[in-house]
Order: sequence, then structure tokens, then C-alpha cells
Amino acid sequence: MEIDWNLAAAVGMPIITLFLGVLINHLLESRPKLVSHLGFISAHKLGPNEDGTPGAVVHTHSVIIKNTGRRAATNVRLGHNFLPNVNVYPDTDHQIRDLPGGGKEIVFPTLVPKKEVSINYLYFAPTTWEKVNTHVESDDGPAKVVPVLLQPQAKPWARRLVWALLIVGLTTCAYLVLEGIRWFAT
Repeated sequence: MEIDWNLAAAVGMPIITLFLGVLINHLLESRPKLVSHLGFISAHKLGPNEDGTPGAVVHTHSVIIKNTGRRAATNVRLGHNFLPNVNVYPDTDHQIRDLPGGGKEIVFPTLVPKKEVSINYLYFAPTTWEKVNTHVESDDGPAKVVPVLLQPQAKPWARRLVWALLIVGLTTCAYLVLEGIRWFAT
């Protein structure tokens, strides 16, 4: 049986174009994109009490939520097993709701594009940070949790040197490609 390639192309191209259009629309559409990470985790040992017994240990951590998308995120929810003393910075409109299972949620009605909110927690031992938070999500889906590592920043002169070497390398590659094309053309 012989395949009629003109007919296959006539039927296949609109279908391929449809799926390609949907994929490009999904990648380029303006939508909210929530990113979340832990800002810091620390413990502070308070001095001894007046009777000489050891003081309490106070733990702190922060969760940073940022909308890196191009559309406002609605009903951003930060879940908790329990809610210790909390501070939201910058001061942003939010509500605290009880969950049916006994936990609590901090709900931000909207988080505009490029807006970043830090939620800071304060609680006493033996509770630690991993026992506090549960989820970060919005009406558009869950936030992407990003592990953050601190690293030293390069000196300005070193960054300029790297850019200069990059430009020299790209220029050299472009020159070699053009020379190769000219060589094959002759």
C-alpha cells in the first residue's frame, strides 16, 4: 500500500499546528507564578532564669512568597499545622482561617505581579520549623518551592571579565561559522 504524502501533509499540518499553538499559548500566556522559599531559620537561647534554671529556646523562621508572573494571583493560601506568633511584612491585607482538620491558613486575597511577602514566625522549643508549615497555593495551583542557598557575589571586575570573554567567544564562533559557510560555498 502506497502512502499519499500530500494527503498526509494536508491532514497532519492543521493538527500539528493546533497542538503547537496550544503549547505556545500555554508557555506565553500571562498568568500568576508563585514561588516560595524559606528565608531564614534560627534558634535563640534566652539567658538563665532568676532561679538559675536554663532559659527557654525561641525558634524563628520565615517563608517568602513571590508572584513572579504577569497576572495577579488570587486567594494565595499558606497552610499551617498550627499557627504560632506571626508577622507579615510588608503589612499586606490577609485573613487567618481555621481548617477542618485543625490547622490554619493565612489567605492573601490578591498578590500583584512582582510582589513579595515575608511571613515571619516566632515559637518555643521543642517545635521546629518543619512542623509549622504545610502548603503554599493559590486559585491557579501550588507554588513552586525553591531551595535557596546563599553564595558570595563576584566582584564587579570579575563579572566584567566574564562578560568580555563571553563576547570574544561568541564573536569567534560567529566568525568561524561565517568562514565555514564561505568555504563550503566556494
